[in-house]
Amino acid sequence: MNETRLQPTTHIARRMFELLEPICLVTFFADECNEELAALGHRTYWDGYFASRAAPLGRVPAQVVHAAFYNFADGEAARHIPSAWETIPPEASLAARQRGSAASLRRILGAELAGSPGLRRAADLTTKAATSAPTEGRMMYAGMRTLEVPSDPVARLWHSATMLREHRGDGHIAALLGARIGGTEAHVLSALEMGIHPPESFGRIHHLPEERLAAVMDGMRERGLADSDSHFTDAGRATKHRIEALTDELAVPPYDALSPAERDELIAELEPITAILLAAGSR
Repeated sequence: MNETRLQPTTHIARRMFELLEPICLVTFFADECNEELAALGHRTYWDGYFASRAAPLGRVPAQVVHAAFYNFADGEAARHIPSAWETIPPEASLAARQRGSAASLRRILGAELAGSPGLRRAADLTTKAATSAPTEGRMMYAGMRTLEVPSDPVARLWHSATMLREHRGDGHIAALLGARIGGTEAHVLSALEMGIHPPESFGRIHHLPEERLAAVMDGMRERGLADSDSHFTDAGRATKHRIEALTDELAVPPYDALSPAERDELIAELEPITAILLAAGSR
């Protein structure tokens, strides 16, 4: 691929990730989604998380959810799937996830911005991108592509942003696999990049058994990704950089559906939305 063309295109993919991620994060950080899922009868946050996020895949076994999600430890998906679907239909969890997420966005953004022509235009352009990429090799994205796109602009913006998040996530998994980085190792790399020390204390993995974390760290030292003091090596930092660069490259296809003018317009419309969400911590 021509390097002069690649650089600005991958820049667009990274910029769109920065702008869309705070929209998606209300699902996990704000109260409304969890409240909607709890009202259905999900006993814990993680019951609702697994039930609603995995639902577009259909009633698949826990092993399939584990494979699609990638970065959860062995057995974590099985603690919630299929039991979270036994009394609550997946479709109900999906609907609750959408209602709660859209409600969070409306609350955080305020009625004026949530009902503005700019947000509607952002939703339209995000949806155009989100419904335009190939689905091959994109398990989570393909699942979401089977769902009806909401007509309400706020719900449509959240839905399409989340679709693009899953598309990017599928590509990120491909990049991790290509670098021979497992799910727990991916969390360790993120912790090292953020300067968390020891990396085993990172919130996404600190609950795992000590022997499991010790084995992961030993493996990363043997590969030269971390040093004896559990800090990044140059090789580890370079590996993380390659993974992120490839993730950006693999995230480009949806935005090929937009003209350069539409990309610029989408960025301009999303910037004030994202600024408010960032200030609120998407809560």
